[in-house]
Amino acid sequence: MELSVIIVSFNVRQYLSQAVASVIAATVTVDSEIIVVDNCSSDGSPEAIGLQYRNVRVIRIGRNIGFGAACNAGINASSGRFILILNPDTIVQSDAITVALGFMKQHPEAGAAGARMVDGDGTFLPESKRGFPSPLASLFRVTGMHRIFPHSSFFNAYYLGHLPDNLTCRADILTGAFMMIRREALEKAGLFDTSFFMYGEDIDLSWRLVKAGYSNYFVADSRITHFKGKSSKKDDLSRIRNFYGAMIIFARKHLGKAWQLPLTACVKILLAIRLTLASFRKTVKKKPAAVKKG
Repeated sequence: MELSVIIVSFNVRQYLSQAVASVIAATVTVDSEIIVVDNCSSDGSPEAIGLQYRNVRVIRIGRNIGFGAACNAGINASSGRFILILNPDTIVQSDAITVALGFMKQHPEAGAAGARMVDGDGTFLPESKRGFPSPLASLFRVTGMHRIFPHSSFFNAYYLGHLPDNLTCRADILTGAFMMIRREALEKAGLFDTSFFMYGEDIDLSWRLVKAGYSNYFVADSRITHFKGKSSKKDDLSRIRNFYGAMIIFARKHLGKAWQLPLTACVKILLAIRLTLASFRKTVKKKPAAVKKG
């Protein structure tokens, strides 16, 4: 089989259905399979997909095991030469998959290919192409310096701001929202690291593909719409903990020892600040409005 499309889903029934429909339309000429891995949804989405799309394979997980682990379950059940990891809150354009697949075939050095993503309003999403998250690049990103100098190769190395978003280029880091991977490369680099529950697992795998000797590419002519955040909708505190926890795991795995301690300390401080602010906002929202006396 040429291509296996793996969609990990958790309580996004409406988005999942349109994502699957777009993939079916985009793979009419491709020898492919679609596998939906459901992370114990409670909204009836696995049942709905099973009834609506008879040729889609649904794997039900008894508990939410996280994005990376669910991807691995789908990969292990798949048979394609190429594997497309796709978020359920996406719509792929009619030629997005064939363009990315054609690029992978023409570039044997490519370990993975990503797409040009826009949000529901048509705004380009910079995480479509990213550089290695070095301490300096990450600092400029976290502090917002990259927004002041969006086209700088120094201040915005995190999002490769100096490279146009309408031209194909090498990009060390791709997003798991659309990530087409060569199975051969995946076998060398290894599957997703399940110590990342949510966030960071795509960054980690992208970098391991590079370390395994492959190049990753942002393919500008492969285009999708990503309704950002719908597939990972969680309460603020849990989302924040997962995000900053992923940063710490990545730092410990891939950065030199000299950077690990100070960077981990900075991340923990930022985490404490973000959690405090999030808790305060939740308290304010829950506080009942004062009743005016007439």
